[in-house]
Amino acid sequence: MTDLREPVPEVERRAVTVRGVVQGVGFRPFVHGLAVRLGLAGHVTNTGEGVHAEVEGAAAAVGEFCERIGRDAPPLAEVESVVHRPAAATGQLGFRILASVTDGPGRTLVPPDVATCDACLAELADPADRRHRHPFISCTHCGPRFTIVTSLPYDRAGTTMGRFPMCERCRAEYADPGDRRFHAQPIACHDCGPVLRLTGARDGLGGQAVSAARELLAQGAIVAVKGIGGYHLACDAGNPDVVALLRRRKGRGDKPFALMARSTAEVEPLVHADPAELALLTGRERPIVLLRRRPGASGLAEEVAPGSPDLGMMLPYTPLHHLLLGLPGDPPGPGLLVLTSGNRSGESIVTEDADALERLAPLADAWLIHDRPIQVPCDDSVVRICDGRPQVLRRSRGYVPRPVTLPLAVPPTLAVGGDLKNTCCLGEGTRAWLSAHIGDMDDLSTLHAFDRAERHLEAVTGVRPELLAADRHPGYRSGAWARRAAADGRALTLVQHHHAHIASAMAEHGLEQPARVIGVAFDGTGYGEDGAVWGGEVLLAGYGDFDRFGRLGYVPLPGGDAAVRRPYRTALAQLWAAGIDWHPELPCVAACPPDELAALRVQLERGLNCLPSSGMGRLFDAVSALAGICQVAGYEAQAALELEAAALTRPDCGSYRFTPRPGAGGVDGELIADPGPVIAAVVDDLRAGASAAVVASRFHAAVADLVLQLCHAARERYGLETVALTGGVFANTLLSAACAHGLRAAGFGVLRHRLVPPNDGGLALGQLMVAAARARRASAQP
Repeated sequence: MTDLREPVPEVERRAVTVRGVVQGVGFRPFVHGLAVRLGLAGHVTNTGEGVHAEVEGAAAAVGEFCERIGRDAPPLAEVESVVHRPAAATGQLGFRILASVTDGPGRTLVPPDVATCDACLAELADPADRRHRHPFISCTHCGPRFTIVTSLPYDRAGTTMGRFPMCERCRAEYADPGDRRFHAQPIACHDCGPVLRLTGARDGLGGQAVSAARELLAQGAIVAVKGIGGYHLACDAGNPDVVALLRRRKGRGDKPFALMARSTAEVEPLVHADPAELALLTGRERPIVLLRRRPGASGLAEEVAPGSPDLGMMLPYTPLHHLLLGLPGDPPGPGLLVLTSGNRSGESIVTEDADALERLAPLADAWLIHDRPIQVPCDDSVVRICDGRPQVLRRSRGYVPRPVTLPLAVPPTLAVGGDLKNTCCLGEGTRAWLSAHIGDMDDLSTLHAFDRAERHLEAVTGVRPELLAADRHPGYRSGAWARRAAADGRALTLVQHHHAHIASAMAEHGLEQPARVIGVAFDGTGYGEDGAVWGGEVLLAGYGDFDRFGRLGYVPLPGGDAAVRRPYRTALAQLWAAGIDWHPELPCVAACPPDELAALRVQLERGLNCLPSSGMGRLFDAVSALAGICQVAGYEAQAALELEAAALTRPDCGSYRFTPRPGAGGVDGELIADPGPVIAAVVDDLRAGASAAVVASRFHAAVADLVLQLCHAARERYGLETVALTGGVFANTLLSAACAHGLRAAGFGVLRHRLVPPNDGGLALGQLMVAAARARRASAQP
């Protein structure tokens, strides 16, 4: 007799581990929903390694689950790997989310803080919603992550939200697999979440606090606002008096302020923004985006960004920002705010409430404070579009702690970066994690911030460094920190500054050992192997070593930092080195006080406190001062930035010419480009009546041509075809684009920074790679 019964489907059970950014992004609720839809039993949990699930059911459904778990992951997830293996069937019924497993090493990836999602914004503006105007609204798809994590796995108790017990309604949402806030760790509402208060010129709580703060801003006050990763100072960007007051209080010189607008509609009248730039502005990272300003745009105080060709624009990324700028129907207030880091110039961003009330007292008129702690400082990121692609200039909120995938496995290593734009970097295996931007290491608060950031990075990555790396500069505070840390017996590798820059570019582009590139490293200052101040270097470099192939000719840097702050001193030194008289009609000569001019001549003649410098950044400063553009710099790279702004107004008007010639030593003799003839040509142009814009344009063209000449020579001699453009000078988009276009037209492959900054903010990644390469070479030696 024929058996007509349906065949019983084969039952299979598999254990699945998912690694990557899979905690704090709604991954467990996603897994739960996927399993239920496919009719599978089992469970899912967070572990130190990632997300672990076991599923049991029909073999076809289990196979589909294993395929879709990585492919259909939630929008904030970044799946690195999905590994599954057979497991013994148990006959289990139903699918559950289990408590997190807290033992074992932490190797999961914590997501960055991301902007408020559209669903939460709709609730924020809906009077019928129970979270209407709640300044801490978030869900599994948005809100703070990195800055609230205290330990892994990522659970409520392992965040700074652990101190806020959920109310009954929030707890029900948190436990409901069908809810958008299922296991959303920052979940809160008016009844159980953090409390906002205003203190200072006005007092208020909750919604009253925000309304009062907006009124103060409209009246011309400066308000300190506690954000996700630190305090900001806010004021009305259309009020020239208050912007100038903030500039004086902060001691910021002419450094541009960042701006926050309600929407792209408020941004577009002020700047030119193409689709790629608008995508950056509106993306979930919400960085400050540098955009070319429109000439004569109204509604913005000139004091916001004097002398800058760009405006740094961002859109609201927290519910508090949206409330501060005003929801539809709110009384009118400023629609465009200056929103700058809450600190004095040169200090670290303030994160502690008591610290804010003390350190920001001379700067702010009122404080908008909440009681959710900030676990680690995280300033705003700064990004621009260069040749159609993003270039990160400050990698912080929205990007950190997203790892960089390394082309080579490294031992557990900590690189401490440099003393300017400091970040540190932890690496192990094929991952490296850079900290958020910490700042310049010349202030005690920044040193404390470094300690805090390094400890937090260890906590969220689980890396316990066995090897340390630092800059070779004997006076760097970052290096002193590393030497103290190495007192416990860990090995410390010292890395030449420009070698680290080049290794950083190589690493982010995935170059493997024994790759060797022509590294063009242009910046202002870096400790050279001969004790000079390097910064106009062409190195033939791999990860483990380098040879210096070419450079700018040395010129005395009189007074070190004094010359950096006063570009006219650098210009006078360039004239002296070129044998050109200090004619009174030259702007840099006229800018120097007579007593200082006489002392400077003696200083140069006798070589007193005059370090030899090949810094390209210093040459930019000198040309800026010679052309009468910037004589005294109120912030780093001001002279160079204003020189670029001038050049943008007169493109394609000719070029000066460097002529590299062989020098002694190096690889078959270094090629040395004496800046003297270019300085002489600048002086001749100025005497003939050329404008500053013409001088700036011709100088940029000359530097791009020098890069091409030196790379051609390196290729002819050594057959190298790949060029890495790195160092802070290549934050200049005009120069970067000109160099890249010329090199590509000549058949070179060009590496430029995209994932990490070209300036010292990316230095630690290169230090890590150099230290690891040297450790690998040492272990291979008999």
